[in-house]
Amino acid sequence: MALNLPVNPPVAPMLAKATSGLPVGDGLIYEPKWDGFRCIAFRDGDEVVLGSRNERPLTRYFPEVVEALRANVPERSVIDGEIIIAGDEGLDFDSLTQRIHPADSRVKRLAEETPASFVAFDLLALGDADLRSVAFSERRARLENALSDAREPVHVTPATRELDLAQKWFEKFEGAGLDGIVVKAESLLYVENKRVMLKVKHERTADCVVAGFRWHKSGGVVGSLLLGLFDDDATLHHVGVTASFTMDRRRELVSLIEPYRMETLDGHPWQAWFGEAEVTSRNEPGPGEPGPGEPGYSKSGSRKPGAASRWNAKKDLTWEPLRAELVCEVAYDHLQGDRFRHATTFKRWREDRDSKSCTYAQLESPESLPLSEVFDH
Repeated sequence: MALNLPVNPPVAPMLAKATSGLPVGDGLIYEPKWDGFRCIAFRDGDEVVLGSRNERPLTRYFPEVVEALRANVPERSVIDGEIIIAGDEGLDFDSLTQRIHPADSRVKRLAEETPASFVAFDLLALGDADLRSVAFSERRARLENALSDAREPVHVTPATRELDLAQKWFEKFEGAGLDGIVVKAESLLYVENKRVMLKVKHERTADCVVAGFRWHKSGGVVGSLLLGLFDDDATLHHVGVTASFTMDRRRELVSLIEPYRMETLDGHPWQAWFGEAEVTSRNEPGPGEPGPGEPGYSKSGSRKPGAASRWNAKKDLTWEPLRAELVCEVAYDHLQGDRFRHATTFKRWREDRDSKSCTYAQLESPESLPLSEVFDH
């Protein structure tokens, strides 16, 4: 689609690199870190194009966002932001992932049942002006002015230069489903596909059951370990993976897990899921922010380690079972429903822990916060 704009799709968005603790200094602007699909929105009159982080089009999946942008943003503009869905308890990433579906009828129905919103946080172009070489402080001011009359479901993300307020946001907004703070220098130019911003995310640890594994794509070494936690009914749920290993460590893991390998799934907690292809939720990296590299989970909420991938039907997601006895400690940043939102980082083995003690009760849950309170700041 040809657009008459100074910045045209596709555009690879500017990225952030992780840091520990909120940075301190003059000339810094702090924003909440949204947990949705990163999206650069292009509007040229009636034409609206939604581009994802990996430069794939999102337009057909979010018709209500297209209409909202036509009604609320300048006729010729390019805006960097995030597509989100607000649920009863904050951001609802699971509902967001359901939108990536080939059937137009399903997209239309979900757009009515779980409408999405657009949160703007940068302005790349306005009218005939390419603003990528303009300092962020100026782009932010122009964004606020351009969207001063915008109404729901289009929002401008909150921003502050006050460290104390940013720290409060970091602690409080997690209850609405946000996962940290993004930090930008006032002088920052818009640099495509470069990690020139900073992000501070929550990090916690959990002891998990290692109940399966996948082979690495190179063959002969372990690719990832499949993690589980028990609920109050002693049901083991598949909650994510850990795959942060060096190649040497992957080779070592082969012999370490060998005594726990099962020839069949008989008696395994996930026996009933083997071979099922139903996908009711997404956890594979898709057009939005990357997921944890796992398939979906069932209608009852139990993760299925053998389900097909919504994003890549050719990807091999087969796994091999292990006796649910090994326990490892992993670091995670965010819990989405009953599973880890992103891939975890392996910390250590916990030989001192009984696998039956690895329950959801150990996980810290932030106090719930209505999403409206985020926009009120």
